[in-house]
Amino acid sequence: MVNREQHEFWRWSESNWTSALTENRHGSLVTAGVDIGSTSTQAVIMVDSEIFAYSSIRTGNNSPDSAIRALLHAMENTDLSTDDIDYCVGTGYGRVNVPFADRTVTEISCHARGGNYIYGPTVRTILDMGGQDCKAIHCDESGKVTSFSMNEKCAAGTGRGMEVLATLLALHVEDIGEASFDIDEEPEPVNSICVVFAKTEATNLMRQGWTKEKVLASYCRAMAIRVVGLLEKNGLEEDFAITGGIAKNIGVVKRIESLLGIEALKPSWDTQLAGAIGAAIIARDSYERIITSKG
Repeated sequence: MVNREQHEFWRWSESNWTSALTENRHGSLVTAGVDIGSTSTQAVIMVDSEIFAYSSIRTGNNSPDSAIRALLHAMENTDLSTDDIDYCVGTGYGRVNVPFADRTVTEISCHARGGNYIYGPTVRTILDMGGQDCKAIHCDESGKVTSFSMNEKCAAGTGRGMEVLATLLALHVEDIGEASFDIDEEPEPVNSICVVFAKTEATNLMRQGWTKEKVLASYCRAMAIRVVGLLEKNGLEEDFAITGGIAKNIGVVKRIESLLGIEALKPSWDTQLAGAIGAAIIARDSYERIITSKG
């Protein structure tokens, strides 16, 4: 029997993680953030402001179910239950569909707070490259948003665009970045900004004798040019960092760095978790405000 998973080139790996620090959490503050994106969903559980567990799964066609599955997957190797969570914030594309959330917060605010946690208080410009859109965010030393700009008119330059190319070229999406450097010379960027047209252009280039690696290099360069324009529109202030799934694609990241003439900060956590981390931090702050107001 053919293993169907082998042919799902677009599918990012699902994962979960639990801290080795499993000491008694009696009296601890447990908060959660769930980020439902258009292509993937992340859940992060924090205990006393430290990441205790997380998960990353594919977003299905039912957002509430994706939120539940993500949280349960994060808690798999813990002795936590949903009753132990003091406060939960939902964020992302499907934030209104997190059934157990105490409140919802925009992904812009959550990525700023999560980026601050992942990269440290010196970060001022965050580029969030998600499944359906890209956002250039300015924040202060505490991770509070001071300005932002976004482009959501087309899925080109996003995770969804990469998934389409992965399927077209029969190359796993996680291997695209490395493969895009297996070329003799950097090609010109593709002309199309729409995923549909980019797919057609990629097919035509392959017919002209381009290797899949050269096509990927051309598309990664086009993506980099597109998001650099977004960054310049909002104004680039160092330190600079990237969040979201595309931050794992070195083919895009290194080309962005080359165009900008600066290196992005190196993450301390999986960049795809930024939104959920920020949501869990905001959940902590929200809960503490409630307790203070009651005090």
